[in-house]
Amino acid sequence: MSDTAPTSLDKSDVSEPDSAPGEPRAGLDPEARARLSAVRKEVAKAVVGQDAAVSGLLVALLCGGHVLMEGVPGVAKTLLVRTLAGALSVDTRRVQFTPDLMPGDITGSMVIDSHAGELSFREGPLFTNLLLADEINRTPPKTQSALLEAMEEGQVSVDGVSRPLPRPFLVAATQNPVEYEGTYPLPEAQLDRFLLKVILPIPDRTAELEILRRHAEGFDPRDVAAAGVTPVATPEDIVAGQRAVTSVQVAPDVAGYIVDIARATRESPSLSLGVSPRGATALLRASRAWAWLNGRDFVTPDDVKALAHATLVHRLGLRPEAELEGVDVAQVLSSALGSVPVPR
Repeated sequence: MSDTAPTSLDKSDVSEPDSAPGEPRAGLDPEARARLSAVRKEVAKAVVGQDAAVSGLLVALLCGGHVLMEGVPGVAKTLLVRTLAGALSVDTRRVQFTPDLMPGDITGSMVIDSHAGELSFREGPLFTNLLLADEINRTPPKTQSALLEAMEEGQVSVDGVSRPLPRPFLVAATQNPVEYEGTYPLPEAQLDRFLLKVILPIPDRTAELEILRRHAEGFDPRDVAAAGVTPVATPEDIVAGQRAVTSVQVAPDVAGYIVDIARATRESPSLSLGVSPRGATALLRASRAWAWLNGRDFVTPDDVKALAHATLVHRLGLRPEAELEGVDVAQVLSSALGSVPVPR
């Protein structure tokens, strides 16, 4: 069943800071925020109609989290990650996950150095800033587990030695929602470690016409620089943003709102698996990042609602009887959200 849900993560929701010009709130770091917000316009030069996905990737970067992107082939998942990396001045690599992919193919392995006559470590594609893990559900659990360590620990272990990955580090994993033959469904433990799940929909007619117009004028998705995409932010801005996000305040009633949402999913008769405490803390982290991107040093209930579906929907398990009745996870989550009083 589909768990596609409406999202508020589009660029129209990003407002100017609430503080007056020249009076930025303490800890907000408006310069880093302005540069990271400008990334949206740069990505839009190459990618049409996927503003929510861009927002989700920025939020994940600010939280040090990872994103599961779901969409049918041809909705610009690869182009999006490549363009985002160009706008942020960070390194990116792409790995096509296949049934014969081994852990060493992504982590790296020990090889013989012909000059020194000894073993040396050769880094795998995980040693980058933005990793596009294409069709992650097509690789066996052993390789998925190697990726899980990298996502959770920020390091890889090869030959008994732990090696740290670059900072920032984000995994943007993709999966195809319509093809299941030859796939290895991601276990709940791994799904729970993705900060967000972002749906990349088929663009509407206006956006699709714009895509065709650009291609008719010579747009080459393999050359984003030719589309005018230039670096407008740096890894240092991401690090500064990560520091600023930790200073965003969460009032007790807003924290209680997040807890009540999580508990409402656990009590839903349609769900076999509700939101864990890790999911609640993920919603807290994502809401702080979204508040910061909107120029505020405090989280509002609207921030929580804006991130709830993207943060929680992939952490829920639907009961078989509910699935047979045609209910999907997004509907159940919406119902749970509606049942929780919103604090003033």
